[in-house]
Amino acid sequence: MLLEIQDISLFYGPIQAVSGASIHVAEGEIVAIVGANGAGKSTLLKAIAGLVPPKSGSIRFNGQDITTLAAHRRVSAGIALCPEGRQVFPDQTVADNLELGAYALNLSAADLSAAIEEQFDIFPRLRERRAQPAVTLSGGEQQMLAIGRALMSRPKLLLMDEPSLGLAPLIIKDIFAAIRRLRERGMTILLVEQMANQALRAADRAYVIETGRITLTGTGREMLASPEVRAAYLGGGH
Repeated sequence: MLLEIQDISLFYGPIQAVSGASIHVAEGEIVAIVGANGAGKSTLLKAIAGLVPPKSGSIRFNGQDITTLAAHRRVSAGIALCPEGRQVFPDQTVADNLELGAYALNLSAADLSAAIEEQFDIFPRLRERRAQPAVTLSGGEQQMLAIGRALMSRPKLLLMDEPSLGLAPLIIKDIFAAIRRLRERGMTILLVEQMANQALRAADRAYVIETGRITLTGTGREMLASPEVRAAYLGGGH
C-alpha cells in the first residue's frame, strides 16, 4: 500500500477538524475524498503533506512512518501537494513556476529542461504561455500550471485540493481529462473535490467525510449509485 492513514485526529488549536480517520491509497489509484465545506477534506491533505501535525494516529507512506516527518522531506520522499486556489507565483513566468517545482531535486540543466517539456506535453497550452507571467493566465491555465509545478518534483503520490475551484464547466472537464491522463501514465492521485459527480467518475475508490469523520467508502461507481451520496452531494433523492 502506498499510503496508509490510521485513526488520525487533527486540530486547529482547540477545534477538532478530523476525528479518527483511516484511509489508504494503493499505487496507481485515483482515490477521491468528497464532503461538504468544512468537513475536514483539505485538512486531511495538509496533514499528509506535513503542514498540519496529527494529534494522534499515524501516516505511513511507501512502507515508512512519516507521521512526524518535516514537510520538505515529504516532498523528497515523493509526496506533492497541488493546493487549493492554485497559489502559483504570479510575477514569475510559466517556465519559472515549473522550474521552482523541481527545486528539491537539484536537476541538471538538461534534465530540468526535459522535465519542463514533459509538463508541456501534458498541458500543451502552457507551452504557448511559457514566457508569460503566471498572473496573466486564465484560471484554468493557472490550475494546469499548479498541477504541472507539483508534478515537477516527480511525486509518487499527487495530492490535489479542489482543482475545479472557481473554474468554468468546460475548463473543469479539461482538468478532469488531464487527471485521467495522469492516471494512465501511472500517477497515484488523492483528490479532494466538492464537485462530487466529477470526482467519483474519475475515481477508482472514494471516501465520504462528514464533520471530520469518514462515514462511507466504496468504489467510485458504488458511490455514484449510493442513495445517501446522491441525496447529499449529487443533487438526487432516495
